[in-house]
Amino acid sequence: MSSEFEYLPLCEITVNFDNKRKPVKAPDRKPGPYPYYGASGIVDYVDSYIFAGEYLLIAEDGENLRTRQLPFAFLAQGKFWVNNHAHIVTGNERALTRYLMYALLATDITPYITGAVMPKITKGNLNNITVPCPAISIQKQIVDVLSSLDDRIALLRETNATLEAIAQALFKSWFVDFDPVHANAGTQAPSLPAEIQALFPSRLVESPHGLIPEGWEVGAIKRCCERVESGGTPKRSVATYWDGDISWLSSGEVRNAIVLDTKEKITALGVSESSAKLWPAGTTVVAMYGATAGEVCILAKPSTANQACCGLIPKMHTKSFVFFCIRRERENLASKSSGSAQQNLNKGLVESHEIVIPPKQVLAEFENSIGSILEGWIENERKAETLAKLRDTLLPRLISGQLRLPEAEAALAEVV
Repeated sequence: MSSEFEYLPLCEITVNFDNKRKPVKAPDRKPGPYPYYGASGIVDYVDSYIFAGEYLLIAEDGENLRTRQLPFAFLAQGKFWVNNHAHIVTGNERALTRYLMYALLATDITPYITGAVMPKITKGNLNNITVPCPAISIQKQIVDVLSSLDDRIALLRETNATLEAIAQALFKSWFVDFDPVHANAGTQAPSLPAEIQALFPSRLVESPHGLIPEGWEVGAIKRCCERVESGGTPKRSVATYWDGDISWLSSGEVRNAIVLDTKEKITALGVSESSAKLWPAGTTVVAMYGATAGEVCILAKPSTANQACCGLIPKMHTKSFVFFCIRRERENLASKSSGSAQQNLNKGLVESHEIVIPPKQVLAEFENSIGSILEGWIENERKAETLAKLRDTLLPRLISGQLRLPEAEAALAEVV
């Protein structure tokens, strides 16, 4: 495959549908089944649509054009609505729509962005963006390779959504609805093996949290933890504290439920000479500051974190319980945050957060039942990350023509 692909401006290889977009203010939208897209993806679901088919959406404005935290170009399929914050195009006879998405994601769009305060790509600048444009047959081959990776990543993420739903459903059944207690009371059919069912009492009693199983308690989440700690940041001015091999989590990274790794790393010296602490894999982390206050993740590997993070290091039999409990309590935790300019939690608020605490035997059985699901979720995230890294490595080389398709297919075969 040649590395001398012809470069063409988007105006020559796309059909633009911007004039069909129609913004609708949130109060005027009627709920429905159709996605309502903005600059970075779906922002709502509405009762009508203005497009049907497969289209390429390209962010028109927003900080994401600079930060690239989310894809600025993405496909919208089926029936949907688009507001005026995303350009909408398809490929013409010279370009496949899906190929154009990949080509744009491999392109430096910085020269086409205007606006000092709010980044923007005008329609005129969009039309002037140039991308490699090989023959349609080659575009299809490139799309086949990259789509294969994207499809596998999407399947893993869908599987993980199902795994979390299963775990949350069991958590709710045992610790919110108290189904096994009702079964023992004879008010509903039992759904657990007899030996597990026997771990639950047969009646509910009054508590500060309402009715709870007899023998259970209301108490602070810290009672389910070995310890609860806030993180710390080594001095930035000391070079020997940074760029080591120890993961260092920022509160912004807590948006991801499973944290496999972190953007920044620190050294052992940075840990020992600062307030940073090394937390074990399986630690549940709560973001305490700013936009992510109340967000929750679990560490897939030992890691440190900054002072905006609170680590709940679980006991041997409480890892899954603490994680899924705090995941359910996110809104309640966020509601405790205070501060006029920036919403903050603190370690005291997190560790004293009251929950219903089951006996040790029930917690151990929940870990036995759910621990493998949580580990499967983590392993699927690892696989998805490996595939995403391969896709991101292949993408610019395939689009530029620097990588031959057989080589790309061989790399793909090694990981799938």
